[in-house]
Amino acid sequence: MEARSAVAKVGKYATSESGDSLEMIERPAGGLSFVLSDGQTSGKPAKAISNVVTRKAISLLADGVRDGPAARAASDYLYTYRSGKVLATLNILSVDLQSQTLVITRNNPVPVILMHSGTAHALTEASEAVGTRRGIRPSITEVPLAPGLAAIMYTDGLTHAGARVGTPMDVLEEVRRLAEQGPVDPEDWADRLLQRAVELDQGRPADDISIVIMAILQRAGDDARRLSVRMPL
Repeated sequence: MEARSAVAKVGKYATSESGDSLEMIERPAGGLSFVLSDGQTSGKPAKAISNVVTRKAISLLADGVRDGPAARAASDYLYTYRSGKVLATLNILSVDLQSQTLVITRNNPVPVILMHSGTAHALTEASEAVGTRRGIRPSITEVPLAPGLAAIMYTDGLTHAGARVGTPMDVLEEVRRLAEQGPVDPEDWADRLLQRAVELDQGRPADDISIVIMAILQRAGDDARRLSVRMPL
């Protein structure tokens, strides 16, 4: 098996900076984690909030802290840092080689879509954003690693795409349509979901949109690890 991941992001139209923050880290006991946060409001104030959350979670994961406790600590830290006056969503998506599982951690009302046994379904268990009080717990889903397993996590800009013109995006149905066309291709799927969202927003994204896809596929190629990034300047 091999893990393949892809990220696609775009900022809110006419806003200088995205309020979404994304970080990736190699886990000390093996594997990868992506941490995605969306700060309250938009632009630089939201970026400052989401940066606080992602940095705290990443630093704890780097020290070997498990995903759930890292999310709870990040929430408590934001509460202390901003006196409970701001909130942020937080998602952690991990390939954990120690447990041989895909771990999905949500402090976010927005679902994560899980592809498993050839079907796509949304993880919709009630989940609260972080930072408004102490002791906020995440929703955690853990699935054994197997070829064909995939998770799609995203910020609410994707679900809100098209809402202002009366045609909101149904992310689960879009993913199911992609699955009907062939197996998971993280790079292609992330690009196509983002493209569809921008089209629904008539080329002017109404909110920051971030999409992260992690898939477990049959192994192909050599033993090298590769990372590719494209960042318009």
